[in-house]
Amino acid sequence: MKAMILAAGKGTRVRPLTHKMPKPMIPVLGKPVMEYLVEQLARHSFDQIMVNVSHLAHTIENYFGDGRRWGVEIGYSFEGYLQDGKTVAQPIGSAGGIRRIQDFARFFDDTFLVVCGDALIDLDLTEVLRSHWKSGAIASVVVKEVPRQRVSNYGVVVCDDVGRITSFQEKPDLAEARSNLVNTGIYVFEPEVIEHIPADEEYDIGSDLFPTLEPSSFHAINVPFNWIDIGQLSDYWEANQQLMRGMLKGARMPGKEQLPRIWTGLNVNVDWDEIRAEGPIYVGSGTRIEPGCEIIGPTWIGQGCHIESGARISRSILFEYSRLGSRARVAESLVFGQNCVDQDGNPTPDLSGNLDWVGDAREFSGSP
Repeated sequence: MKAMILAAGKGTRVRPLTHKMPKPMIPVLGKPVMEYLVEQLARHSFDQIMVNVSHLAHTIENYFGDGRRWGVEIGYSFEGYLQDGKTVAQPIGSAGGIRRIQDFARFFDDTFLVVCGDALIDLDLTEVLRSHWKSGAIASVVVKEVPRQRVSNYGVVVCDDVGRITSFQEKPDLAEARSNLVNTGIYVFEPEVIEHIPADEEYDIGSDLFPTLEPSSFHAINVPFNWIDIGQLSDYWEANQQLMRGMLKGARMPGKEQLPRIWTGLNVNVDWDEIRAEGPIYVGSGTRIEPGCEIIGPTWIGQGCHIESGARISRSILFEYSRLGSRARVAESLVFGQNCVDQDGNPTPDLSGNLDWVGDAREFSGSP
């Protein structure tokens, strides 16, 4: 069966992470978000997968290759152009990407699935297909109920008692939202849907395609599943917190469990009797943690990090090769390079003004 992963967006709401990596490559429990999706597709026999790429496209293509590692075939559709020998990203919208793939070689010749490349799901995709076929619709969208205060972050779906979608609101103001059912970015389409998408034009699924569909052909699928959307930095932080607590089926902590709820990679330099540690915690390979530190989970520490004596970390994410000095007090934050930001991307305040307690561990001696 055929599927498409939407992976061409620039990920502006999770900057500065996406300055150096495309959004689908942001790591969660040590592997890219998109890898969880590929694994889920493979489990449900979606073995031919097209991916539209644009921003830092080579990063995705080099990692996933032709897909054989996951027992699937993966192809790519680049959205952009070449200028002075360099690729320039120019996404053409989620629906526009579908149309470009179809116009190239008629790939979508039967029912196909479309998923966004920046969410974690444990959805029964086989059951979703059955529900779509049973409805007789040419387009189905998987919906999920969210807290009322969050509906403005999503496309809101209004449907009748039998699941026919009667209206769709793209990120409405809270006061105007007519439902708290939202679009999860998971779709099942029949090939005829593509006839509603203009060629060679930037076109979006939610704001442009959906309004053209008749209610009788447009169906909502509302089934229970875990959906962790990484739309913003706060979502990314929360995703790591949830997965480290074991809240997504099939997502497991890597490494070896050295102590209850504490996992490590290879060659970690730490004396567990000389630090305070409360799991869940993961410590990546080649990381050094000096005596006198405090680490409270859920906390993820990437490979090659250096945590100096006296540092305090709680419920945070440290990317690879991060260094925290003895003055570090990191709580519910993300550390990468010279940056330490909270869930909303705000820099951590430092009364000294020089933030000398965060840096690159490779600049100091003692790294493996």
